[in-house]
Amino acid sequence: MSDDLRRARWERATEWPLTVAALFFLVAYAWPILDPTLSGGWLSALEVLSWTAWAAFLVDYLVRLRLASHRVEFVRHNLIDLAVVVLPLLRPLRLLRLVTLLAVLNRKAGGSLRGRVSVYVAGAALMVILVASLAELQAERGAPGALIRTFGDALWWAATTVTTVGYGDLYPVTTQGRWVAVGLMLAGIALIGVVTATFASWLIEQVAEIEETSRSATASDVEALSTQIARLQRTVDELRAGSTGGDAGQPSAPAPQAVTRQSTMAPPASTRSNPGDPSTSSPA
Repeated sequence: MSDDLRRARWERATEWPLTVAALFFLVAYAWPILDPTLSGGWLSALEVLSWTAWAAFLVDYLVRLRLASHRVEFVRHNLIDLAVVVLPLLRPLRLLRLVTLLAVLNRKAGGSLRGRVSVYVAGAALMVILVASLAELQAERGAPGALIRTFGDALWWAATTVTTVGYGDLYPVTTQGRWVAVGLMLAGIALIGVVTATFASWLIEQVAEIEETSRSATASDVEALSTQIARLQRTVDELRAGSTGGDAGQPSAPAPQAVTRQSTMAPPASTRSNPGDPSTSSPA
């Protein structure tokens, strides 16, 4: 069995366990932020849960890297997975595996590349907004002059930032919060670009279908016209052949020139004058 086949089997086998681990990680990450009054015991348990989920991500990445035939290409095409393992701030991006649930529910849309892109973009947008809201609230809460004090404020700020609207009513004041804002802005530009490209792809496909239908209809008309012309040509040929055969079977009439020559011939011998006949001689 090849390494790529073993890696594909590993990915299929670990898809749902890693999705559950991602959910646990989200709970462990978000609970202390949403409820800062948690006791030390709960904080320790959530910390252990978070590190356990991170360890599962690390093991999955290392196994897939080991089974890859071309490890450099694997790293290049799985930069998000590498960031999930290396950068603690981006660990929640592993939650994008949850969009597989949407793909299962929407099998018709998931059957085409554009449908899959739409599903993943929608899931990524929601996940980025949620994670950025949590990270921003964690960075801004309790800071002097902070405007983002509740999760509702953070969620509103993330929604306006990722869509590049930016009303300016809420903005980060801490360095960590501003870095989160920069990442969210870049993610918003990328998401808008993907949405625009997906819509353009759909529009081009619709135009191509209309043109293909027009070409098919034109080809059908030309073919039908060619068939009718061929039938008409055969009919004309048959009529010509019948007319030629009928003329050959009928006797031909005497030519007018022959009749004229016959009428101008000399009179019969009985009416011609004979020099030796006395009855025909002229009187003296």
